[in-house]
Amino acid sequence: MSFARVAPLLFLTAACIPAPEPEQAPPPRTEVVQPVRVTPASTPTPTPVPAPPRPAAFTFAGELEQGGWIRGTVPNGTAEAMLGEEKLAFDGEGRFFAAFDRDSPKTMRLIARLADGRTIDSPLTVAPRAWDIEHVNVARRPRGSNAAFMRRRQPELDAIWNARLAETGARGWQQDFIWPVTGRISGRFGAQRICRGEPGSYHSGIDISTGTSGTPYVAPADGVVVLAEDDFSLEGKLLIIDHGQGLNSAFLHSSRLYVGKGDRVTQGQHIGDIGSSGRATGPHLHWSLKWRNARLDPLLFTGPMR
Repeated sequence: MSFARVAPLLFLTAACIPAPEPEQAPPPRTEVVQPVRVTPASTPTPTPVPAPPRPAAFTFAGELEQGGWIRGTVPNGTAEAMLGEEKLAFDGEGRFFAAFDRDSPKTMRLIARLADGRTIDSPLTVAPRAWDIEHVNVARRPRGSNAAFMRRRQPELDAIWNARLAETGARGWQQDFIWPVTGRISGRFGAQRICRGEPGSYHSGIDISTGTSGTPYVAPADGVVVLAEDDFSLEGKLLIIDHGQGLNSAFLHSSRLYVGKGDRVTQGQHIGDIGSSGRATGPHLHWSLKWRNARLDPLLFTGPMR
């Protein structure tokens, strides 16, 4: 076969052979790197600054007058403290509450017995008050209750007494009290009528009238409800709140109560509505305060009504 015949065939065969594909570059290598846990630099714990030691003396402030109160701290190292014959409770920081009855003597004493055997005696001057005393030339109504009434009344008195002994750990005694409701003061603490030289019972609280039943009133300070009754013979719907350290509030003659025994309440919380339940001549809130057996003037806890 001649080259002339073979050449075109070779050319055609060569043309049918595909050109080799260019080599592809290998894919980039991916490195797997495990994360490194970085521990943040620790914040140095500040060195606690110790509280300065309490002085070896009573410190206190408040209303040093009949029906008034004080808050303060006992001397450093106190094992037992007294106001007169009344034992004081104080917390881990030495803080205490104490108060003065409506008929408190002009001089009283704070006494601390220290753990080392020493005694610290701090005299107090309690300012007398000019109470609203009305002398009338009429015979005082005979007192005394019949047996039927006392069968009902004595359990009520026992319940009130026991409620005021309750220790709930409340800390409302540390607060500045607020008015439970604003209105006309229709009866003042300490007011008394003397009938032909024979003194009657003085008014043990403050009466606030808004002119209508159903007006809401609030808790004057934090506390725990220790008594909530719907139908006491004299008080009507009665609420007693423990503020701690032996201090408690009572609210009488309500038309409705919104809290019950054992409830914790906070200052400003709606706890009841004004009414005229029990022995009342018209709708009003009777608010009274006691510390142990001392009756106190609510006005000295709140300041003037605004």
